[in-house]
Amino acid sequence: MMFPRQVLNSIKWRDDRDVSRCKVAYLHRGARDDMIEVSGDEISEQGRSFFRVRGSMIPYHRILRISYDGDIVYRARR
Repeated sequence: MMFPRQVLNSIKWRDDRDVSRCKVAYLHRGARDDMIEVSGDEISEQGRSFFRVRGSMIPYHRILRISYDGDIVYRARR
């Protein structure tokens, strides 16, 4: 079982992958369905315990799902 950070790094650094084809859905209270989905190319930084998107730091534990070309490659256990 890979963790969300590992999955994102795998997509980012593999030569046969394009991060813009990745979608990341994360928990965001107050948003519709308490979830926001962003494209992988909107992620401006990947830190040790968070990623940065649209100027906000999002902890990896809030990631609900990661998909690549429409296929789910990570889903959080809830």
